[in-house]
Amino acid sequence: MSPHLATLFDEAEHRYLKPEELKQMSQYVGSLPERIVIYRTLRNRELEVMQAVTHQLQLALPQAGQVELERSLRQALLMLRHCAMAMLLNDETIIQEYVSWVGPTARIFNTLSLDILLCRLLNQQLAQLFSSQQLAYLTPLLQLAQQAFSAAPLPPANH
Repeated sequence: MSPHLATLFDEAEHRYLKPEELKQMSQYVGSLPERIVIYRTLRNRELEVMQAVTHQLQLALPQAGQVELERSLRQALLMLRHCAMAMLLNDETIIQEYVSWVGPTARIFNTLSLDILLCRLLNQQLAQLFSSQQLAYLTPLLQLAQQAFSAAPLPPANH
């Protein structure tokens, strides 16, 4: 849960929530069923999504080395899992912590073009899997994480 919402729970022994705090809490609680659906879908269809991305990536970059492909795909999988958890808990700090260590390591391996294409293909697969309303929960977190991957923000996939 976002640090702000967690703080609200900590304040319970001191006071009741202010109207704007109650509204924030209500919005989060109201969105939780949809967040759970998105999380479960990602968890249950992760293999299918990543296999499609892998296939498309191999077709687009047949010259890419196996080691580089595997490394980039592992990083993308970790990114997707971190984004899923951040979306579920409505906690951007999960992505900020992820970016703090993955950003520098992603550039060490010199796979920028591979990573940019991989992120674009992943976004396309997710756009096929989710409605635009569902993507609205996930896309801001994906974009934040993908910036660390590619050194430049990626446009959202066309839906």
